[in-house]
Amino acid sequence: MSTTRPSLATHIAALALSLAAAGSVLAATASSAQASSGPAHTGRHTAALECRGQGVDPDSRVRYRTQIKIDAPLSTVFRAQTDVEQWPSWQDAVLTSERLDSGPLRAGSSFRWTTPVPATPSTPATTLEITSTVQQLQRDRCVRWTGPADGEGIHIDEGTHVWTFTAVKGGVLVRTEETWTGEQAEADVPTSTEALGAGLEIWLKDLKAAAEARADC
Repeated sequence: MSTTRPSLATHIAALALSLAAAGSVLAATASSAQASSGPAHTGRHTAALECRGQGVDPDSRVRYRTQIKIDAPLSTVFRAQTDVEQWPSWQDAVLTSERLDSGPLRAGSSFRWTTPVPATPSTPATTLEITSTVQQLQRDRCVRWTGPADGEGIHIDEGTHVWTFTAVKGGVLVRTEETWTGEQAEADVPTSTEALGAGLEIWLKDLKAAAEARADC
């Protein structure tokens, strides 16, 4: 495993930079989100978000939590987030997304999606493939999924991702928290956390834009 760690760290650093560039500047994106919606929480002592009583991995060293307010109806926001096959239509960082079952998204549903990781001077470009399984879901309230991620030189044993949706004055407060576990992901906790945080900040920004555009139609 030791021979793959440098490749993982380099790939994840590139992914973090790529995601930051996609949102102009990660620091600016994070500052904007914090100013309008409250601070991102990355500390281990913050109470975890939960869906039907279940949260992220409490023992994970790689974790990130953030939130954003969206000016759109609750049902619109929840539908945009849980219609996973449509993610590529509003998220530049998602290349493909396919359901592995049929019917409404529910506990037990699985989907496979991909995101690009750019080349670096020492590693080739690759595509990260994530297979997610919904563990808990409550309509218009929350969703929690878990699953591994794989790409050339990259392996995340388990990602656990929780989303909550709360109607507030003027819109919906969306909170999200994710953890990564595994020897490779935890070999460089700061870099992995940077990549995770960059991706979640961009995801929230894109979800806000997509849901508010639908609400205006």
